[in-house]
Amino acid sequence: MSSERYSRQEDIIPRQRILDCKATVIGVGAIGRQVAIQLTAIGVPVLQLIDFDTVEISNLASQGFMHKDLKRPKVDATAEFCCEINDCLQVEVVLDRFKRTTPVGNCVFVCVDSIDTRKHIWQALKDKVNFYVDGRMSAEVLRVITACDQQSREYYPQTLFTPAEAHAGACTAKTTIYCANIAAGFMLAQFTKYLRLLPVESDIQVNLLASEINVGEC
Repeated sequence: MSSERYSRQEDIIPRQRILDCKATVIGVGAIGRQVAIQLTAIGVPVLQLIDFDTVEISNLASQGFMHKDLKRPKVDATAEFCCEINDCLQVEVVLDRFKRTTPVGNCVFVCVDSIDTRKHIWQALKDKVNFYVDGRMSAEVLRVITACDQQSREYYPQTLFTPAEAHAGACTAKTTIYCANIAAGFMLAQFTKYLRLLPVESDIQVNLLASEINVGEC
């Protein structure tokens, strides 16, 4: 059954390469939850979820949590859902903020809200992981930045602007689940390119409202 489960993706996602991965998702909100679900579906064997937050009613529409998940830690609710997709998945939950001392996997998916937090995570992990991807979103605009080789690792810090330079939209116009799903899909697409040893785009920006996509390479 295991081989049959992944039979339709075997030419796209190298099975042995993915079996060598432990994926860490930092931030299990709109994008992070979708990333965790997609990683589970494509067959990552070990998944680590890091988040300190609990599910609020506003998260049901914007992040795809279930009504039964209200007030539960997001890591627990997401881990439970992922295990329903694949009962062989090994899941580790960390109900806390990311700390420099937090052990992580060799592939990291950053799905947090603030630039300061991104800076903190990058400084802690930049020399410690094989694959690093950062998903950002505001309303219907998304950005996916990947660092997995020397050039892209040199480029990534240039994207860490100051908080004052961040887009300040209304809190009711920051999150749409369809944009989060698309952002997660782009993050997974970069991950599977990495697994296939293909060139990975360092910076992808998509404006869904304007139907625009910009791809920047180092």
